[in-house]
Amino acid sequence: MPPFVAFAGMLGGLAAVRWVYKTAQKINRELEEARLSRAAEVAQTAEIKTLRRDPVTGAYRPG
Repeated sequence: MPPFVAFAGMLGGLAAVRWVYKTAQKINRELEEARLSRAAEVAQTAEIKTLRRDPVTGAYRPG
């Protein structure tokens, strides 16, 4: 009986390690996607032109 218990414990341990590994991979993938989307969002805001005041008319224009 003790060898069976040791074998069952070993299988349970391997299953737990596999579950932890897959969960860590999933979390890292989600974090990477969030980081890339934030970087893309910053790049989009960098392309927006600011408004500057035209000294002649006083109106604000892109540029």
